[in-house]
Amino acid sequence: MSRLLDLAAPAALGAAATAVAQAALEARPPGGRERWRRTNFAGRDVTLLGGAAAGIGATAAPLLAAVAGGHPRVAAAAVAAGAGAAFGAVDDLTEDTTAAAKGLRGHLGALRRGRLTTGALKILGIGAGALAASALATPRPRRPGAPGARAADVLAGAALVAGTANLHNLFDLRPGRSLKVAAALSAPLALAAPAGAPGTLAAAALGVAGAALPDDLAERAMLGDTGANAVGALVGTALAAHPSRAVRAGALAGVVALTLLSEKVSFSAVIEGTPALRRLDALGRR
Repeated sequence: MSRLLDLAAPAALGAAATAVAQAALEARPPGGRERWRRTNFAGRDVTLLGGAAAGIGATAAPLLAAVAGGHPRVAAAAVAAGAGAAFGAVDDLTEDTTAAAKGLRGHLGALRRGRLTTGALKILGIGAGALAASALATPRPRRPGAPGARAADVLAGAALVAGTANLHNLFDLRPGRSLKVAAALSAPLALAAPAGAPGTLAAAALGVAGAALPDDLAERAMLGDTGANAVGALVGTALAAHPSRAVRAGALAGVVALTLLSEKVSFSAVIEGTPALRRLDALGRR
């Protein structure tokens, strides 16, 4: 019971930060409401303000939790989530939809040819935020390892944070899907991880996802890159902060495998073709 009570505070902070941001953005949308209006997969009008609120919530929650809980490493997630929200917003609001570059391979290919797309800028910006967050959040081994071991841990953590942010964006193709993935990763991590940064951050991610999910499922709002990358970065930092190197390595292997698979296979087609996944994906949706 005490474990659940410890997790309730960061979850409440994540939910509250997201709800307050949502109310403020709805009252005074930056640049006007039309700037944030989009058409979703079903042809319905939705707003990206929900994604912006989730991005703000994912950034603010670790800072609030660090102040409330006294875990300094928790604040590192704000760097990664803030980068995800900021560079995701650049991509959402200024992306050239006529450009041919799509996906990770397309944007990196364009960068090699000397053209900086908003997608490539997002990759670089989120990567830098992930590296900074990993340097702060990745645990130091109790016993000094071989030279370069710490650097390898930090680089692996940065790849985990950035990859998880990108993975959540890849799943954001149907209402509620990306937030359900965030909850599915965060809930067991919050309950099973040792007390401290990983559990606190996972609980905060659950709070953000819970606050953003109703409008996303009802197709009133969508996450967009702004919300999906920020929430994913928060989840990724929770994983990177786990004290077990084996857990971190397993998470990174899973993220890399799914990212590579996404270049060949449609996640939506797989979900639609698997009855259990299809029912879970549609749960609560309009």
